[in-house]
Amino acid sequence: MRAEVKKTKNKEPVASGRIKKAYRRKRTAIIAAITLIYLVIVAAAAVIIDDRHIEITLLGDEDQLAEAGENYVDPGAEAYFTGNLFGRTKRPVEVRTESGVDTTALGDYVVKYSAEAFGRSAESYRRVHVRDTMPPVITLEHEKDYLASWLVGYKEEGFTAVDAFDGDLTDKVVRTETGDAVYYSVVDSSGNECAVERVIEYGISEPMIRLTGGEEVDVGAAFTFTDPGYEATDESGNDLTSYVQVTGEVIPWKVGSYELNYYIMNEQGETATARRTVNIVPQPMEPMVIPEEKTIYLTFDDGPGPYTGQLLDILARYGVKATFFVTGDDPDYNDLIGRAYREGHTIGVHTFSHDYYRIYSSDQAFFDDFLATEDLIYEQTGTYSRLFRFPGGSSNTVSRNYNYGIMSRLAKTFTDMGYVYFDWNVTSGDAGETSSTYRVIENVAAGCSENTVNVVLQHDIKGFSVDAVAQIINWGRNHGYTFKALDETSFTAHHEIAN
Repeated sequence: MRAEVKKTKNKEPVASGRIKKAYRRKRTAIIAAITLIYLVIVAAAAVIIDDRHIEITLLGDEDQLAEAGENYVDPGAEAYFTGNLFGRTKRPVEVRTESGVDTTALGDYVVKYSAEAFGRSAESYRRVHVRDTMPPVITLEHEKDYLASWLVGYKEEGFTAVDAFDGDLTDKVVRTETGDAVYYSVVDSSGNECAVERVIEYGISEPMIRLTGGEEVDVGAAFTFTDPGYEATDESGNDLTSYVQVTGEVIPWKVGSYELNYYIMNEQGETATARRTVNIVPQPMEPMVIPEEKTIYLTFDDGPGPYTGQLLDILARYGVKATFFVTGDDPDYNDLIGRAYREGHTIGVHTFSHDYYRIYSSDQAFFDDFLATEDLIYEQTGTYSRLFRFPGGSSNTVSRNYNYGIMSRLAKTFTDMGYVYFDWNVTSGDAGETSSTYRVIENVAAGCSENTVNVVLQHDIKGFSVDAVAQIINWGRNHGYTFKALDETSFTAHHEIAN
């Protein structure tokens, strides 16, 4: 029973202590809440009364001028909290800058500054005007010891014009030469102008033109004319030859007299002059030598071709020299031109293309074709030929269809230029009359029997005609004929020109 009484007495104090502690905590929380509410109310009242806000201050002028082409450095801005009661805080607020200033493009730009903290924000703006106010710079170049020439005036030594914004303005420079000065001026895109002056020093006197070979020269007819030369110098010995201009025309293949004028004109329109007469005269020709003995000149047109090598073997076996009037018609056999030349045969020009329409359409067309063949011969032999045969012979009439009178003109022109053209007085008939080796032999034998000196026409691109050569040689030797290759003194067997 005592034990129960003791237990009841212990429980009552414990419960009472807990209640007291809970009460104290509750009271403390209530006091804290009331205090916080009070402070918030006081703070809110202070903010309202103080008008607390962010103030942004621009560093530098609000309006700024930026030079075009140069780097723009923004002065920046500062931001602080400030108010009516407590003034400005010591700690700045971070400022964010938004700038689109582009100094490569003229215009007006706005820089925006903004700051934000504790629920407050502010913005401020600066105007930046990108302008080009700097004029371009003209730089004059100078050549050491240079003096202007009376003969050609002042030769520009060079200059450049550069603008910080527009860049290179050299091609925009206006250059004005007056008397002894040159004025240079340039205006950039913003209207800024630069002007400089160069003083010219003159030190060269009026030149004289001297003609090499004299004021009249005789030149042999040829495909090309090379001026004998000239030089121009002034009293001080300055070489001004490069300033000489030549007018007049010389047709180098046409016999006649031509006039060339040489002159230099200065900036004032004054001239130094010289004049030359060029006489195009016929080239000297070797006199024709007619053999006293019975002679056969074997000539072959239109090659080289697939049978030319066989023909050369036959000629070598018999020790006979012949003449080849070659073409450029089949490049696969061009090397046989060189072989024939090295084996002692004569190489002459026939035609490069053998296209009658092309070669007889004009004198120049014939020249072009002829020279192409000459170049081929030189490529294979190392030398040019002075012998040729007209396609179709000098008596051909097909050329009338393309150019009336061209054969007469060409025959005279080439003779004047020292070329020797050959026709024939014996034909083998291999150009269309026959395709028989036997008939070729008969035709040549019959034709040669009528003459002492014979120029025989064959074609080495015809196998049946090449097959006849050995028997033709045997027939000729058996009948007392000597075989030779043509040269510049040989019998030409010219036909009567029909066009």
